[in-house]
Amino acid sequence: MFNLNIQTKFDKPILKLIGISKSFPGVKALDKVNLEVFQGEIHAIVGENGAGKSTLMMIISGVYKKDDGKIIFDELETEITDTHHAKSLGISTVFQELSLFPHRKIFENIFAGKEFTRKFGLVDIKKMKIDAKNILSTFDVDFDPSTLLADLTSAERQIVEIAKALSSEVKMLIFDEPTSSLTDRETARLFNIINDLKVKGVAIIYVSHRLEEVFEIADRITVLRDGRYIGTVNKKDADMTQVVRMMVGRDLSDMFPEKSKILRNEFLIINDLCRENILKNINLKLHTEEILGIYGLVGSGRSELARCIFGIDKIDSGEIYINGLKKNIDSPIIAIKNGIGYMPEDRKEAGLFLSLAVKENIVASSLERISNFGFLNTKKTKSLAGQYVERLTIKTPNLEQKVLNLSGGNQQKVLLAKWLAVQPKILIVDEPTKGIDVGAKAEIHFLLRQLANRGVGIIMISSELPEILGMSDKILVMHEGEIRGEFLGDRATQEELLTCAYQE
Repeated sequence: MFNLNIQTKFDKPILKLIGISKSFPGVKALDKVNLEVFQGEIHAIVGENGAGKSTLMMIISGVYKKDDGKIIFDELETEITDTHHAKSLGISTVFQELSLFPHRKIFENIFAGKEFTRKFGLVDIKKMKIDAKNILSTFDVDFDPSTLLADLTSAERQIVEIAKALSSEVKMLIFDEPTSSLTDRETARLFNIINDLKVKGVAIIYVSHRLEEVFEIADRITVLRDGRYIGTVNKKDADMTQVVRMMVGRDLSDMFPEKSKILRNEFLIINDLCRENILKNINLKLHTEEILGIYGLVGSGRSELARCIFGIDKIDSGEIYINGLKKNIDSPIIAIKNGIGYMPEDRKEAGLFLSLAVKENIVASSLERISNFGFLNTKKTKSLAGQYVERLTIKTPNLEQKVLNLSGGNQQKVLLAKWLAVQPKILIVDEPTKGIDVGAKAEIHFLLRQLANRGVGIIMISSELPEILGMSDKILVMHEGEIRGEFLGDRATQEELLTCAYQE
């Protein structure tokens, strides 16, 4: 059972990193990085993709071994040899990709790999259930420990992941992008849990791309850039502009480009679109040179609408018109032939071939353009891929680099390049800046606006209110499969959109 010793004053760091370096073939991921984390503090680590945040967390949690430098934990110099060693020291990590088993029960997930046993080696299921219930009660939830994990929401699974981390004695807890799949309400609940752990003396390292969250929850903020330590600031003494400048090495005074002044021709018209009990009488119009923002809570039907327009999911009724002509979009192939491109929300699961090269990913939806009599033309492939690597400033050693070795921001650019290569007239982007840093976000925003200015109609789905308000010429708000409100992008407020999204 875990044990949290409540303390009130912390004048010595529980973790001290001195000159930590780590290299991979052809890449210096960390270069003499320093860090101090105290008990009872929430210490945020921020930086652009490729800054070294994940590598540093992997070293602290025992996934990677450092090449050089010193690790001092709980006042003793140590070599963290593996994840089991890290946990024995009191270091647990809640990774962005949850390490849970969906078809096993809650108590089985919490004690996976450390099951209680009775005589003759029999597993003590009763004790595991009781201890799981006790740990979960810390979070003010009333889960039945015998519930299958698959029956829980994303936020509830996140709680089980934290409970798993706390099932051993913990002195430091690392959170890696913990809110990437949570709603605003679920995020608020998670923050309450983190603050409770802080009060009990646990040191928290919080890694996030979302600076709004960092400034809400952190006590101190450390910035990494290009694998180097840039500095640490007290949250109360800093502002977001200063931290962004430290992250990117330059000012980003304009995160969002200027919006369209005039909406041109109606290019896409959808009338009374319905699908099962998911989408109900959807009506919308998309103009050329327009960015149409779609906002709503998780489960509102935003992504399902995108899938129907792109032909992944079939509609039950309704009409789709493109450039004045009625279309039957019943497959992605038909959608592409009609000038529609679609960037899905999850680039790793549904958007990219991570084990394939950059060039192969970029041309994946444009094979007809680069083929001769059914055979790929190598010269055309390299030319098309190279054109978009240059246009989108994708940072890659060469076109043969596997996409899985790129940073999140560059992976997102490869996904965008894949759909720009089909030369769409309509581009649907679902969470286009999810999980990427502030600098890459600004680049994606300006690329989308450039596309719109060249005549492409863009449907942008986003759960980030600043992005929806900053990018959209017009905003539709969805709730329970319906469009509940329509707003002009330059007049809408966060309060109006939230009120519309939460209405019953």
